[in-house]
Parts: sequence; structure tokens; C-alpha cells
Amino acid sequence: MKFYLSSYKLGDKADQLKEMIGNRRIALIPNAIDFLDAEKINYAHHLPLLESADIDAEVLDLKDYFGKEKELSEKLKFYGGVMVSGGNAYVLREAMHLSGFENILSTLPDDFVYSAWSAGICVLAPRLEGLHHVDDPTKNPYNTEVIMTGLGVLDYLILPHYKSDHPESVAIDKDVEYCKEHNIKYKTLSDGEVIILEQSFKQ
Repeated sequence: MKFYLSSYKLGDKADQLKEMIGNRRIALIPNAIDFLDAEKINYAHHLPLLESADIDAEVLDLKDYFGKEKELSEKLKFYGGVMVSGGNAYVLREAMHLSGFENILSTLPDDFVYSAWSAGICVLAPRLEGLHHVDDPTKNPYNTEVIMTGLGVLDYLILPHYKSDHPESVAIDKDVEYCKEHNIKYKTLSDGEVIILEQSFKQ
């Protein structure tokens, strides 16, 4: 599987993301913002951003597939990748669990592109300890237990918005210190920076 991991939005390598995706359609997964009040949620907000990079995308709401893993698996076959946008990593992780996305990820083809920013890259870690200063684990719109295990694609936690002109940068500094104190393997990513890699899914 191919991974395009940005600190914020598309980052500084959008041309490479377009090259990775080609002319295939991707699914925009926006569920990291589900903790917001309903009237403030606009799932299509980032579609123009993808269109500006000549990327064909449509919104895929994981809530529509809670308890319907097989249906979501079939749906994802029509896409060449996903773009998982930012918000709260704990909320996103729960949505990935309830929809079965966490299980489907390992079944997707080698040329499938997992692109993401902010919360969307944080959930790839082995565990989600070390994010609690920037994301509130108690903001749980689904009324379920908080999941602290990540997807396990990476063997480290990515901390985005590091030393950036972003309102969450100060909180990220605190999470960096927490990771140091608790021997949590991590990597910082500043806004604009992107990690591109290709590897087998590890679970």
C-alpha cells in the first residue's frame, strides 16, 4: 500500500500525491470532525482543496457503515485511495473501528493510496497515548469506550503541526515532552512536510 502522510492538508508535495493517485477517484473520509456540533459539520469542506490538485474525490461517511463492514469493503473497491482529513484522532479511530475500516485496510490492493493529514496520520501509530494534549479523548460522539490502540501501520506516533503557524502547535510541544518522558517512539512533522512511503500493512 502507498501512504501520503501530511502534517496539514495536502502539504508541499501535492503533485506527487496526484501522481500516486493518477486518474482514479478517491474517498474523502471526514469523520475526525464528528465531535463538532452538527450545524458546524461540513463534510464536503475539503473537496475543493482536492479538486485544486486535480484529484477526483467524493465524501465517504464512515457512520453510514457502522456495523456494515462487508458493505464498506465492497464500496472501497471502487476507489483508488482515501484522503483522511484532520480533527480528533480518537474520534476518527473509533469511527474506523465501528465501520470495520480498521480490518479492511489490510485487504486493499498494493496500489491503493492512504493519504491523510493531522488526525488521519496519527491513527497509524501502534497506540494513541501521547496525543491527549492536542486531542481530547473524552470527546466521544458515539458513546463508546475510547480506543487507545492505533492501526499499527507505523511503529511510531506522528505528531503533526510541530513548530508551525497552527493553533495546535503549542499543544503538540506538550505531547512531544510527554512522549519523551514516557519513552513513546514518535516523529514530528511540521506543516508543509510530507512522509511518502510504500509498505505492507502491519497489524
